[in-house]
Amino acid sequence: MTPETILTNAQLVLANEVLYGTLVLRGDRIAEVQPGRSHAPGAIDLDGDHLIPGIVDVHTDNLERQVQPRATARWPSRSAMLAHDSQTAAAGVTTVLDALCLGDLGFDVGRTQTFVEGMNDLDALTGTGLLKSDHFLHLRCEIPAADMRELVEMAADHPLVRMVSFMDHSPGVGQYRDVERYRQMRIRNGKTAEQVDKRIIELLETRERLLEPNRRWLLDRVAHRHLPLASHDDDSPEGIARNAADGITISEFPVTREAAQAAKRLGVQVIAGAPNIVRGGSHSGNVAVSDLMQDQTVNVLASDYVPPAMVEAAWLAAGQGHTTLPAAIAMITDTAARMAGFSDRGRLEAGLRADLVQIRPHEGHAVVRKVWRAGERIA
Repeated sequence: MTPETILTNAQLVLANEVLYGTLVLRGDRIAEVQPGRSHAPGAIDLDGDHLIPGIVDVHTDNLERQVQPRATARWPSRSAMLAHDSQTAAAGVTTVLDALCLGDLGFDVGRTQTFVEGMNDLDALTGTGLLKSDHFLHLRCEIPAADMRELVEMAADHPLVRMVSFMDHSPGVGQYRDVERYRQMRIRNGKTAEQVDKRIIELLETRERLLEPNRRWLLDRVAHRHLPLASHDDDSPEGIARNAADGITISEFPVTREAAQAAKRLGVQVIAGAPNIVRGGSHSGNVAVSDLMQDQTVNVLASDYVPPAMVEAAWLAAGQGHTTLPAAIAMITDTAARMAGFSDRGRLEAGLRADLVQIRPHEGHAVVRKVWRAGERIA
C-alpha cells in the first residue's frame, strides 16, 4: 500500500492564488489539493505556514564557493559537493543545475579542476541516495577560451546536462564592459598592474581570433541535444537579437535594462540573479533586478552564488509590489522547471512530484522550515 502523508493548516501557494488548505501526498506524488483544514488522524499541522513547490535553481555557482572557501584554501572536491548539496536542500532547492565553467581566461585557473572533479563527483553520487537535492549540469562555456572545445567534448553528451550558456568574460564586454573597473578588480585580487595589463592584451587578441569560430562550433556541437541555450551578461539589444536568431532563447543575467527589454520583445526568456534583489542592487555595478521586475522582463530568478537568496528574493519582489506572490514563486519553481525541461515538478498540483518547502514569513524575511523531495523529508 502506498504510504500517505497529509500536510494541513497551510497557505498553499498555487499557480494563481494562495489557498488555505491541505495537501495529500501518496508516495512521491501529490495526490490531492484540498481547501480547508484536515482533521484526519496523523495529519501534520504546518502551523499556518506557507507551502510552496520545491525550488528549481537553473544557475548556481555555489559549488565553486565550497571548493574555494578561501583564496588560498582549496577544499577536497567530494566534501565540497556534499556541503553544497546540504546547503541547497536547506535553502528549499530540491532541483539544482550546478553551473560549472568550461574554459580558462587566465584569472580563475582552478575552475577547470572544479569542472572535472564536479562531474566525477556527480557521476559517483547520483543514484546512491546520498544527495538530498536532485542535481543536474549547466555548462557555462567561456566562448573565447582556447581550451573551451576540449572541455565541452568531455561533457556535451553527459546525460545530466540540462542547459548550456554562451559566456564571454573578456574585458570590455558584458559584465566587464568597464575595462578600468575590471583592471582594478584583478589588481585587488592579488595581480600586479603589469600582469593585469599584459593579460588584458592577450585576452583581447585571443577573443579576436577565437570568439566567432568557437561560437559556431559550440552551436553545432550541442544541436543534437536540443538543450535550452542561454547567453550570459547580455549588454545590448543587438546582441539579444543575434542570439535569438541562432536559437539562443534565454538571456542569463542581462547587465542593462535595454537588453532585458529587447529580450522581452523577442520572446527571449530572462534569468535574473536573486542576490541582486536581496542586496538591493548589482555587486558589479550593473542593472538592478528591481528595475527589471518593474519592467516585467524577468521570467526566472536563480541563486547565482547564494542559494537562500531565491526564496527571499521572491518574497521581497511580491512584498515590494513588483508582482504577486504566486507569480514570484513561479519564477523559482514552475517557470524555472519548464525552462530546464522538467514537466513533473514546479507546482502544487495532483500528479506532480511531491517537492515541497514550508516557509514562515518573519519580519520581512522568508524562513525555510521544512523541505521534502519526492515525498521524503530532506531538511
